[in-house]
Amino acid sequence: MLTRKQSELLSYLNEHMQQHEVPPSFDEMRDALGLASKSGVHRLVSGLEERGYIRRLANRARAIEILKPAAAAGSVIARSVEAASNRVSLPLLGRIAAGTPIEALSDPTNHLEIPASMVGSGEHFALEIVGDSMVGAGILDGDTVVIQRAETARHGEIVVALINQQEATLKTLLKEPGRVGLEAANPKYETRYFSTGEVEVQGKLAGLIRNY
Repeated sequence: MLTRKQSELLSYLNEHMQQHEVPPSFDEMRDALGLASKSGVHRLVSGLEERGYIRRLANRARAIEILKPAAAAGSVIARSVEAASNRVSLPLLGRIAAGTPIEALSDPTNHLEIPASMVGSGEHFALEIVGDSMVGAGILDGDTVVIQRAETARHGEIVVALINQQEATLKTLLKEPGRVGLEAANPKYETRYFSTGEVEVQGKLAGLIRNY
């Protein structure tokens, strides 16, 4: 899964190379994404390369090859800049652990405005991530996740899970006969297993927001 800025950069690279047949310069990428410095561009490019979307060719200027098109970038919306004039307000329900489960979801005290293109049908809410257990899925400490409210999810989907009506956490849902697992995307955290009655799905990951 890509962050919003990574998705924006991948879309920009696609469009620029279709129009000009050469990759943009780092200055052009910085200006197109509205970043303050080229160091931010370098981080985004490195992130795309690590996830297999692009490849940089050594000893060549502007040498970027796109391995996966922007359409393959997943649920994080790439073109949110274009939808900036069409925004929606989501309840920000507080903080959720991507690590050891912490407090259950609370009543909304704040709201977050995001481009309408980041949400589809249904009810959505936002949560701030605390912890590092989902870094392998591109979800970092301090990120804000957009969640589509849902009571069920498929095996392998990233969900907000409420454990014993007390603890909420963001993990990958594993469905097995007679039990469910909550799997981290960081090898230092073990998968936790529960009986089906102990875990309640509160929603499914729909998007991610990161401030640089």
